[in-house]
Amino acid sequence: MDNRELGSPLDAHRFDEAALATYLAEHMEGFAGDCTVRQFLGGQSNPTFLVEANSGSYVLRKKPPGKLLPSAHAVDREYRVISALKDTDVPVPAAFLLCEDESIIGQMFYVMDYVPGRVFTDREMQGCSATERTAMYQSLARVLGTLHATDYRAVGLEKFGKPSGYVARQVARWAKQYEASKVEECPAMDNVIAWLGANDPGDEMAAIVHGDFRPGNVIFANDRPEVAAVLDWELSTIGHPLADLGYFLMPHRLDATVFPNGIGGMDLDTLGIPDESALLDAYATATGRDELPNIDFYVIFSIFRLAAILAGVLRRGLDGNASDPRAVEQGRSYKQFAESAWAIASSSSRN
Repeated sequence: MDNRELGSPLDAHRFDEAALATYLAEHMEGFAGDCTVRQFLGGQSNPTFLVEANSGSYVLRKKPPGKLLPSAHAVDREYRVISALKDTDVPVPAAFLLCEDESIIGQMFYVMDYVPGRVFTDREMQGCSATERTAMYQSLARVLGTLHATDYRAVGLEKFGKPSGYVARQVARWAKQYEASKVEECPAMDNVIAWLGANDPGDEMAAIVHGDFRPGNVIFANDRPEVAAVLDWELSTIGHPLADLGYFLMPHRLDATVFPNGIGGMDLDTLGIPDESALLDAYATATGRDELPNIDFYVIFSIFRLAAILAGVLRRGLDGNASDPRAVEQGRSYKQFAESAWAIASSSSRN
């Protein structure tokens, strides 16, 4: 069973499928036969396709067309990190091939194994029992902790990012990306950017960070409530693990009546969704850490970063380069996230 939505490739993302098949037959061990291509729908970033051939099923991710922001849509980084994690306890698809030659299908791309399973874009994981939902959230927390406990030097990622100053660089990066994508004034974004710069706790830690760790970016196994594969690594780097953790916990702080993926104010006990404390315990056990300081700061930072990403989605939607036709509508929500981040920051004890 696979509940991911598939369709014909969007017009903006079509490419020469015969050229792809020829290239893979020549460069990818074991690939054989003509291929059919369908696009996974619903994503806002790197276009992703199911490639089916006589030799099996594969997933292809490529850069989107058009003019892109610097360092955005780094499919080569995705390929590098999942290749590095292949022999660890972090569940990732097998990576087969990276093609940097844009003449083949128009953009850089990579091919990885197709992992069957379930993807839930909603935090409530519709169709699951409360018991199963509890186990799935606990698995998410454990996998995130396992990732952060992985020695990035031992897997060859010592040059994958800078281990110090991560938060300051991220605030500067996303502020710059936001300015580059900006289509209108948003005072809340300006306020949050200033607040983050003034309140950086400076508690340096370093780990492999995913950058967008949430239920919608993992595949759950069909036969058990566990994470079978972690996807969408384009924002990964060596950075502060609590930034990842703050992002994972963010929905608990977002009002469910305002944000589609927020769960704040919901009856979590009935749903079977663990509260923040339970998730922190599962994460801490997996990492072996006793203290997890300044979580509030990292939640605020995470909401800001998501707002900046959504502002970019809005810009790409208006420019006609988004992976999803709903990009403009979804991108406009960046203002609500910015206002929520500023509300939390305004009442924070760090003020």
